[in-house]
Amino acid sequence: MKLYYFPISTYSQKALIGFYEKEVTFERELVRVLDPDVRSLYEEVYPIGKIPLLVAEGDHMIPEASIIIEYLDQNYSAGPQLIPTDPTASRKVRFMDRMNDFYLNDPVVNLLFQGMKPEAEQNQELIAKSRKYLACSFAYMNDTLADNKWFFGDSFTLADCAAIPPLFYAQKVFPFTDFPNIRRYYEDAKQRASYQKVLNEALPILEEMNMG
Repeated sequence: MKLYYFPISTYSQKALIGFYEKEVTFERELVRVLDPDVRSLYEEVYPIGKIPLLVAEGDHMIPEASIIIEYLDQNYSAGPQLIPTDPTASRKVRFMDRMNDFYLNDPVVNLLFQGMKPEAEQNQELIAKSRKYLACSFAYMNDTLADNKWFFGDSFTLADCAAIPPLFYAQKVFPFTDFPNIRRYYEDAKQRASYQKVLNEALPILEEMNMG
């Protein structure tokens, strides 16, 4: 089983958290997607070119971090159940996973990449929309986490796998300093072994790219 990924990619980190929580061993294929030559070679494997991508038994290709985690949850019993078996609880976790991807992760990444451009080349409409989504997401997160350790009480789920990686970059582009429950949540995340492994892989690359 091989995972194509890039350690500083938020969606790659989301999948990695799932692997580490489920204690699943896997072969690694690091893909520096920002390098055009590397990306071109990777597109021979997966023409869409997105990461992460899991190639499971029988060369079965599984793209998208949420679906990779679902595959792990269904096939490996170690670690926490990241998607509950109860239909109602499962629906709620999947919904929060989607919300965290679309209105937390993607806006953070948008702001990060727009900030790398000269101001005259920045998409101000996209920046404004991303900030609006993050303000809404942070308000909701802060309320949700007031009485919960993780998104769903003491249970660490797919929703947390989705929420934690973008918070690292949010500290730079849209800080959550005014949201005490999110600050506490992220500090707890940094103490979790799975996310510590993710950071240990990402930080050297970020420093190499002067993004640390």
